[in-house]
Amino acid sequence: MHCPPSKLPKVGTTIFTVMSQLANEAGAINLSQGFPDFDGPAFLRKRVAHYIEQGANQYAPMTGMPTLREAIAAKTESLYGRKICADAEVTVTSGATEALFAAIASVVRDGDEVIVFDPAYDSYEPAIELNGGRAIHLPLCPPSFCIDFDQLTDAINEKTRMIVINSPHNPTGAVLSADDLNTIADIVRESDILLLSDEVYEHIAFDGKPHQSLLRHDELAARSFVVSSFGKTFHTTGWKVGYCVAPAALSAEFRKVHQYLTFSTVTPVQLAMADMLEQQPEHYLELPAFYQQKRDLFCELMQDSRFSFEKTSGTYFQLMDYSAISDLPDTEFCRWLIKEAGVAAIPISVFSEAPMDTKLVRFCFAKGDDTLRAAAEKLCKI
Repeated sequence: MHCPPSKLPKVGTTIFTVMSQLANEAGAINLSQGFPDFDGPAFLRKRVAHYIEQGANQYAPMTGMPTLREAIAAKTESLYGRKICADAEVTVTSGATEALFAAIASVVRDGDEVIVFDPAYDSYEPAIELNGGRAIHLPLCPPSFCIDFDQLTDAINEKTRMIVINSPHNPTGAVLSADDLNTIADIVRESDILLLSDEVYEHIAFDGKPHQSLLRHDELAARSFVVSSFGKTFHTTGWKVGYCVAPAALSAEFRKVHQYLTFSTVTPVQLAMADMLEQQPEHYLELPAFYQQKRDLFCELMQDSRFSFEKTSGTYFQLMDYSAISDLPDTEFCRWLIKEAGVAAIPISVFSEAPMDTKLVRFCFAKGDDTLRAAAEKLCKI
């Protein structure tokens, strides 16, 4: 028997898996893959155990446990001033990646074009291609990695089905402003273009600047799938719980895919997260300060290194320029860094279709302070 031709011939093992595996093999400090090395809140973990012991171990409703959807709706109104219907406009998913896939699969058809901004998170293009679409890659503008709105306008045509937006942005940490949202609204106003907004780092924006969710913007919210992640918010990436907020008509299409993709998400965790949102909202409200302390610590520790950088504006990732250290391409430099310095990072060129004229790597600072100190000590010796 011969295997049929691959539907994703360009896709191999993700860079996150590769670098984490190399870090494990070398005994290196892993600042590559975006997961904390500390645990989620004790209250949340105890509530999961409580619901397991209470027998909440069977299928959840396909759209998510009602208490969690209601808590998401309440949070959305509190943070972004948008009143949404928990029944018709909120869907709980098995991680944000599932939500991103379901949103794309629900509306992208053969021949459609979907605009993504490079460097782009690596799950977007495979989902677009598997559903018959074509990803149109537009480069963000370094060093601020802002959107070139003239280039965006020029890229739009009758085939454009969707624009994928990510703020706070992985891997660069750039954040969109309210003016940026207004400009996007101006660009799409006379079209039927949909938006997919990847907002998994919504609670990790720094320096007192509020996250500009598309849910804040009436025009954009009316044509958007907005995706978020409890894994990022509650330091529990392994639980894979996310959600999508979208208008009722878009949610109905989204759910047609979701019900045959994962159907439902782990029940006791959903119930515990509802309790967490309702009883300890200070957790997500204090998250910007929590991670800003880690960002500032890591950057302070790296001041005496040969890396150059500007503090990230959001996410728990920090880009650093290694041009004063090496002329190696970034992927080779990351391999060298693991072997010679004992620290793992992610090359950002892998997030981009076109070659990038930069020497930038991404470090994850969602780590304990001792881990950050140990990593910085090694990096400062290079």
